[in-house]
Amino acid sequence: MSAPGIDSILEVDRTDVGTTRLVDVPLAPLAPGEVRAEVERFALTANTITYAVAGDMLGYWDFYPSELPWGRVPAMGWARIVESAHPEVEVGGRYFGWFPMSRFVTAQVSPTTGGLRDDGPHRRSHAAVYRAWTDTRSDPDHPGPDHPGPDPDDPDPDAEDRHALLRGLFLTGFLAEEFFADASYHGAESVIVLSASSKTAIGFAQNAKTRGTVRVVGVTSTPNTDFVRSVGSYDDVIAYDDLDAIDAAADAVVIDMAGNRSVLADVHARLGDHVKYSMAVGMSHHDAPPADIEHGPAPQMFFAPSEIPRRIAAWGATGYQERTAAALEAFVEGSRDWLRVERSNGAEAAERTWHDVADGRVPPDVGRIVSLHPA
Repeated sequence: MSAPGIDSILEVDRTDVGTTRLVDVPLAPLAPGEVRAEVERFALTANTITYAVAGDMLGYWDFYPSELPWGRVPAMGWARIVESAHPEVEVGGRYFGWFPMSRFVTAQVSPTTGGLRDDGPHRRSHAAVYRAWTDTRSDPDHPGPDHPGPDPDDPDPDAEDRHALLRGLFLTGFLAEEFFADASYHGAESVIVLSASSKTAIGFAQNAKTRGTVRVVGVTSTPNTDFVRSVGSYDDVIAYDDLDAIDAAADAVVIDMAGNRSVLADVHARLGDHVKYSMAVGMSHHDAPPADIEHGPAPQMFFAPSEIPRRIAAWGATGYQERTAAALEAFVEGSRDWLRVERSNGAEAAERTWHDVADGRVPPDVGRIVSLHPA
């Protein structure tokens, strides 16, 4: 099967995530050891925007280099091999991984026990999880054909979409909760979760509430409070404009999914020395003004890929896989009660979706799945 000769790519200005462009580039012949995959579809979430906001700090722009000032943001999704110049890689294989927001991706690869590894020289310094293309035929987390649905020829039409939307986000929340649990939540009575409507926050809260060590308090915008309560993973829900409702006399840890430094500073000011640990995870409020944290400990950045080796060392590779797979499956299945999937096709629709997500116009109960291919 041969790929068409033109690729369409959605690029983002590295200095301004609100500025984008669509470019068409010719597909070059494959070099020995390269493969070309058709990017079928990918999830576009607030976390994808975080990859752009933190692109320089965490190296996300290096995944798929582009000409400055433009960058190609990686997104989690599904791709199928359409051309191969690697003797051990067949055309037709489908993979889950971080791919550019484009119609195609070309990479120098090596086969692994779980699929393929991107071996481009620009990728070698990155965490293994970011370089992995996981083969759906052997992926223990792939939803597979055993999920019942209305169409016998398509047993669960949005199972893969839900996994693309939730898999990476849930794992971050899962690992962050394990990080706190290892430290017995620093002796805190509660965990304050900022941007509680985000999918990562819901994953974190679900695990924290199940563990039952601390009271789980979600903080969100006023319009989202009913939704956050309906999810059922929080013991209490507080709006950003009602932070005085936080118990100022109780020890707490804080996990910030929002990146809104002003809100975080207000929470720290409210709790003062009762903040026992402050964790920064996401940047869903990427356009929030800067603010100094003048009370309590300095927030510490949490980077999920660095936590994975620690979990594997503690649980073993099999134990890690079994625990994360079981927790992910429960989370994805549970999402059917609070998350609906919306798909869009075509380059222009992909660009519009980027701006919808970046500008905060996507409701928390919606997950956007995008393909640059026409419908």
